[in-house]
Amino acid sequence: MTAGSRGDVAPFTGLGHALVRAGHEVTLVTHGRFAPLVAGSGVAFHALPVDPRAELESVRGRGLRRSTTGAGKLLRVVRIARARVGELADEVLAAARGSEVLLVSASVGPLGRTIAEGLGLPVIELPLQPVAPTREFGPPLLGGGSFGGPANRLAGHGVEWAVDRVFAPALPALRSRLGLPPGRPRTPPAGPVLHGFSPLVVPRPRDWRPDLDITGYWWPYDGERRLPPHVREFLDAGPAPVFVGLGSATVPDPAGLSRLVVGALRRAGLRGVIQRGWSGLEADGDDMLTVGEVPHALLFPETAAVVHHCGAGTTAAGLRAGVPAVPVPVQFDESFWAHRLLTLGVAPTALPTRRLTAENLAAALTRATGDPRFRARARELGARVREEDGTGRVVEAVGRLA
Repeated sequence: MTAGSRGDVAPFTGLGHALVRAGHEVTLVTHGRFAPLVAGSGVAFHALPVDPRAELESVRGRGLRRSTTGAGKLLRVVRIARARVGELADEVLAAARGSEVLLVSASVGPLGRTIAEGLGLPVIELPLQPVAPTREFGPPLLGGGSFGGPANRLAGHGVEWAVDRVFAPALPALRSRLGLPPGRPRTPPAGPVLHGFSPLVVPRPRDWRPDLDITGYWWPYDGERRLPPHVREFLDAGPAPVFVGLGSATVPDPAGLSRLVVGALRRAGLRGVIQRGWSGLEADGDDMLTVGEVPHALLFPETAAVVHHCGAGTTAAGLRAGVPAVPVPVQFDESFWAHRLLTLGVAPTALPTRRLTAENLAAALTRATGDPRFRARARELGARVREEDGTGRVVEAVGRLA
């Protein structure tokens, strides 16, 4: 069970497919627009209401662009989510009935824990970010910068409070339907909490509870897909291009940002593959190719570098491909992942979109593609990340519970 943007869903398609191969019957419960992601995987699908893209493009969603701080954006998204969470609760409960084990992402954690408690089911929480408070870094949803040990933990508890506020309108009625007494769902949850990222990227904090673990990445299910012919033709027509995409992030001026990106690429003497995404980026010219949804696992290894918003899933895909990155974080946990890429030595600098110019992006691209140290470090780290069996750890845990 998961909610949010494509990056909050795609890793669970590969995890679901691994569970199917292990002999389990699996249903992915998420927004209806993502049903095509499980086609051919053997994973069933249960659609949730609410279209996340429509929410981002609504008047309330566009308000996110006006917030200049992580805390401000978090408060705005809490208000947006609170208004719609009641619509999710009924379908999440309907999907859970008849199940034996619930696997719940952080984005629906309080709903999943409440339903597991009411139905007497074991639950495994599967966050894609390090969501538990720690002294070692600040909350990723606030950018992940350090405020100092005690303040980091305090800020982490503050984010937990904000997430609780999202679900507060829906939980009393849900608990009543399930015959549960008033109150919050069990915390910590009854089952393990397995994080879907690599410990090479974020080592396990030393002050976490014993039930919090890190498994390695869960790669999206791509099946037998191949690169579209026009993409293959463009790749073969010249030197390796740079990928540019902002995934599910949105920006106030797509046309202006597109011109900036194209100008930077040409200033650096590089070809580009520009992904439209939810930002609506586009580019013209023989040296540029605009694409829709293309599997990152197939495209990224053939690029000279990837310029992206540092969503958890896109960050993982770039690391897996073993190519340098130029992070352009937009909001929430993206600055946290951008900082990790810099620390790991696979990116020369981070350029938040509010400070992005053609000049500084061109300079960063020149460094990322021209300095062999970034490519060497990316290749070495990519090889180690690909060796991890993140889904295998979850399959083992499900087997024990089932």
